[in-house]
Amino acid sequence: MTRLELIWPGKDQFLLVPKDDDGKPVWVERDHPAAFEVRTTDVIASFGQVCVEDPLDNNLLFRGDSLDVLRVLSEVPEYRRLYRGRVKQVYIDPPFNTGQAFAHYDDWLEHATWLSFMRERLLLIRDLLSPDGSVWVHLDDVEQHRMRSLMDEIFGARNFITTVVWQKIHARNNSAQHFSADHDFMLVFAKDATKWRPNRVERTAKSDGDFWNPDDDPRGLWRRSDLTASKPYADGHYEVVGPHGDKFSPRPGRPWSTSRESFDALVADDRVWWGKSGRSFPFRKRFKSELGDLVPNTVWLHEDVGNNREAKAEISKLFRQDAFSTPKPERLIHRVLHIGSDVGDIVLDCFAGSGTTAAVAHKMGRRWITTEILSDTIDDFTRPRLEAVVAGEDSGGISDRLHWSGGGGFNFIEVGPSMYVDTPFGVLLSEHATNGAFSRAVAGQLGYEFQSAATPLCGTRGRMRLAVFDGAIGSEEIQAVVEALDDGERVEVVGRAILDGAAELLGALSKGSKVTKAPRDLLSASALRARRRARREVDQ
Repeated sequence: MTRLELIWPGKDQFLLVPKDDDGKPVWVERDHPAAFEVRTTDVIASFGQVCVEDPLDNNLLFRGDSLDVLRVLSEVPEYRRLYRGRVKQVYIDPPFNTGQAFAHYDDWLEHATWLSFMRERLLLIRDLLSPDGSVWVHLDDVEQHRMRSLMDEIFGARNFITTVVWQKIHARNNSAQHFSADHDFMLVFAKDATKWRPNRVERTAKSDGDFWNPDDDPRGLWRRSDLTASKPYADGHYEVVGPHGDKFSPRPGRPWSTSRESFDALVADDRVWWGKSGRSFPFRKRFKSELGDLVPNTVWLHEDVGNNREAKAEISKLFRQDAFSTPKPERLIHRVLHIGSDVGDIVLDCFAGSGTTAAVAHKMGRRWITTEILSDTIDDFTRPRLEAVVAGEDSGGISDRLHWSGGGGFNFIEVGPSMYVDTPFGVLLSEHATNGAFSRAVAGQLGYEFQSAATPLCGTRGRMRLAVFDGAIGSEEIQAVVEALDDGERVEVVGRAILDGAAELLGALSKGSKVTKAPRDLLSASALRARRRARREVDQ
């Protein structure tokens, strides 16, 4: 069956570099090592109160490319058990592709390049979302229509929830060439729309302006509600009598919305309003105290959730400089996270920028993961801002509203360099692929939980063990590995070179075990797919 699909140049390839030294994107074939390499990570610093027993089970700030971080969270067993299928909400404010180059964010990407860039990341985001999770993508006019088509393809059109329109500026731009661009969009998709349940938003003085209490009802403020229905109702055609004997029937084509018995019960409980004179057409009284909060709407005004100027002021207050052209106000992110998550839920933003999403999530009691690729942005803005939040030194944004005074903590994690280098002679191991780093990289790439590089066996996946050698594998290495196995265990032995007879010896000593040559066999696309299928079976 043919399905609707958005096609663009390079979709069937892997986007290696969005922009090279000449300003052009670089695509490579799907079997290129960069298309599925899983990088190593190192916790390099901790701030505030963190879980020491499991450093990865904390709020996490990554320095690295968003694609690498998403792969790590989804593929490396130590992360996968904590985060794959468990992220409740993803909010991302990706490069808008507006043709501008900001000092702290490279925002230049052509349409095809941008779509390839986003597609790779959204596929991994889909795997990380919990069954009742949602993803919110913040965009302007340039790409939002293409993004809607792309997300329909990845998440399924049936899981589209809505498009939120945010009024981002407080006043008309009268110097605009054609129209004053006053708004951005947020495309909202659920992992499974049948399971996603948004939280309602709080009532405000503006939303409750039509509540009153002209009859001094002791139950408090109430508003009128129509007692007729637009659809046919079997018991909805009857005549009612008002306090002064006036008779009323439902309006033409609109039956009463309740049965006669239910209507009489409402009258008996003083829940029907006949007007101040007692002779008007009846309406139902709905009390404010019984209505609860409001269903979110799709147009968010700047006076309710903030605007760009407010966001810039928040950044300037923290850093005494206006560093970002389009930061997002904390009030906006507060509403996003309030609707899509609850206290203790995991929130992910893989385009951290100044760290607004993580800062707001922290103050709201959510778990958070965020990543930023630019070291200067992290060192100058993201990390200092999150440190200030932990220390209670960030008094801006929603701090006063939530009475925020500090607490919690986070770990700062560095994504490691590539273990491979693409040369005219083929893919080779890089200078970084040595000793423990190589073992950890292989474990992550093949889906083994890394244990230690101090013994021949450095990883485990069910009853399968992993052994990695930074050199050649011969009979001595095979003997040492097999002797370290427990009863019923098999092993995958990885090395830079395989000496004659090593694979045969392993097969004879440990049936079902195998030898893998790095990087040739390690980076085989078909072998990788087979390993991932095996990992999914273990997870299930």
